[in-house]
Amino acid sequence: MNLWFRSALCALLAATTVAWSAAANARPKVCLVLSGGGARGAAHVGVIKVLEALRVPIDCIVGTSMGSLVGGAYASGMTVPEMTSLLETITTDFLFNESPPRKDQSIHRKIDDRSILFGLELGLSDRGEVLVQKGLVSGVQLETVLRRLALAGGYRNFDQLPIPFRAVATDLVTGKPVVFASGELAQAMRASMSVPGVVAPAEIDGRLLVDGGLTDNLPVDVARRMGADVIIAVNLGTPLLRRDQVGSVLGVTAQMVNILTEQNVRESIASLKPTDILIEPELGEFSAADFDHLPKAVPFGEAAAWKVASKLEALSDNAAAYAAWSRHRIAVTPPDTRPIDEIRFRPLQRVNVDVLRGELETKVHAPLDQATLDDDMRRLYGTGDFERLNYRVVEEAGKRVLDVDAVEKAWGPNYLRFGLGLGSDLQGDSFFNLATSYRRTWVNELGAEWRTDAQVGRTSRLATEFYQPLETRDYLFVAPRLEIERRTEDLYEGSEHIARYKLRTSDIGFDVGSDFTKYGEARLGILTGTLHADLDTGPEALAPPGRVRRGALTAQVVFDQLDSLNFPRNGIAASSHLFASTKALGADASYRKWDADVTAATSAGPHTLSVTARVGTALGNDRLPRYDMFQWGGFLQQSGYPTGALVGEQLVFGRAVYAYKLLKAPFIDGLYAGGSLEAGRMERPLVPGSPTGFLKSVSAFLAADTLLGPLYLGYGWAADGNRSAYLYLGRP
Repeated sequence: MNLWFRSALCALLAATTVAWSAAANARPKVCLVLSGGGARGAAHVGVIKVLEALRVPIDCIVGTSMGSLVGGAYASGMTVPEMTSLLETITTDFLFNESPPRKDQSIHRKIDDRSILFGLELGLSDRGEVLVQKGLVSGVQLETVLRRLALAGGYRNFDQLPIPFRAVATDLVTGKPVVFASGELAQAMRASMSVPGVVAPAEIDGRLLVDGGLTDNLPVDVARRMGADVIIAVNLGTPLLRRDQVGSVLGVTAQMVNILTEQNVRESIASLKPTDILIEPELGEFSAADFDHLPKAVPFGEAAAWKVASKLEALSDNAAAYAAWSRHRIAVTPPDTRPIDEIRFRPLQRVNVDVLRGELETKVHAPLDQATLDDDMRRLYGTGDFERLNYRVVEEAGKRVLDVDAVEKAWGPNYLRFGLGLGSDLQGDSFFNLATSYRRTWVNELGAEWRTDAQVGRTSRLATEFYQPLETRDYLFVAPRLEIERRTEDLYEGSEHIARYKLRTSDIGFDVGSDFTKYGEARLGILTGTLHADLDTGPEALAPPGRVRRGALTAQVVFDQLDSLNFPRNGIAASSHLFASTKALGADASYRKWDADVTAATSAGPHTLSVTARVGTALGNDRLPRYDMFQWGGFLQQSGYPTGALVGEQLVFGRAVYAYKLLKAPFIDGLYAGGSLEAGRMERPLVPGSPTGFLKSVSAFLAADTLLGPLYLGYGWAADGNRSAYLYLGRP
């Protein structure tokens, strides 16, 4: 027994000695801990750049908020040059602009752009309560950017990434930190940086999650639980705002977040061991909100890391071993393209999931293509029904399920928008229009929409339309409508004002059409009504006929793939309209009026060139009545002439516009300088002596894309000597 005991003891001691010796010679497990800090987090890239230069392999990464973005990207295989290149493309607008790319929006929302309505959308409950969204931004665009950072798509165990990774968020209900060790990497990043009051909370597995900085901004404790022997902690700091910076609700909220963050960071720093390494970039006044200049933060991280280079060098590996580690880190797992067996939508209150499925190009039992799936999600978000939209692919009972989490707008389904239009020639002739639009969406399960628009000003208008799809794919629809309009029409002889018409129309129509999702729409319709055309001022020889009965067949085709209607940089749009007045439908006069236009734009850097062509004419032998001729002239519509100075039966017009983007500023998407070359012809004019033949014009302008719509200050010259200045808010 004693012999057995001594033998066992010797064996144990020998094994312990061997284990100790192996441990002494083994490389310690190094974990990189990256703190939050908003835009200041770009400094993390500089730190990683130095770690690579010193050949320091990283065995695990933990990140909070912006630290989770940089850490998750690096852990999933993104290289430093790729991260640096991506930082150069990121701006505040790129991260937080909630509108999906215009090309991906539904055609109904695009047609709104042709009005003077501006972007602000309010909800209106059935009880008349005005509702607003939960955060300044919902995070939809942010998630799109994060999918580019997260090279490992789909549901993942984060220990199986090239570098094991953790992201830290905060449970808004319990107030405790939540550590993501698995899931959709992009969603974990999104939850980790949902700054309260700025980005709406993320909802994952029934929990409302916000920025992890509130509870664990420098998650050293998480790295310890991952088995770290040595921690490299990068603390970006959370400078408190000055007294003059906390005068608003947002300022107070930001200061409260900063105080909570700084308190938990001190605790994390106090827990560091002598063998750990703390790196604190000296970012000075670089703002946590300055996402427009992210590359400028990278050198601060590099400088701070080089200051502790002697400590980092102790963790460096030999060239061969580090090269092997690097090859493993960038060996990104290829996307899983296996077919899916089911497409599942979370329960929705209003939107019919069968309609949503009809919008998807991703199909059951077909190979899963990531680009197609992303296009599908953008198309669904472009309908305007959702405040948040994400997805994941999960394995359940031997089948693959595409699980789409579409969250309907909490401030829907009824919406209010407003519009403002102003114009002046800076010589005393001016006008204004005020508009509002009320939409009731999802009136029934096929997605019917009842819309009412009202406008007062130079043009006063009340219009209502009930848009009813006939099947879930929305290819066919019917649309009964009613419109009442009152407007004035000025007549000129050259640049001299000689008369004014007062026009009042009341029409009832019924359209049948086809909707080509985000691309366009075609309609055929029938219309009946009355028009009152009276002479307000001017010679009796120009007097219109008074009351006129209207009855017509109508046709319209719209195609729109411009990235912006007001200041397009890329894309093409076209439309065509036919109004066939016929006595068979009760009209006093028979005639056919047709017009069409096309616009195309292309850009290079800040330079944009757009070209437009427009034609309008009477078809057949019937002349157009004087109350329904084409009216043209004004800024960018034969500049140099007064607005609406050219009235006639046949219009041909072409225009080229050059615009240079001068800058981008708060509340302004762009400030532009530019000019136009224009040429056109107005045949068979209403007013004898009006300009005819080949008309040539040029213009110069300054313009801004504001929250209230486009703002133009321009001046036009016509070849025949006409000159005009223009000031517009809204579409000219």
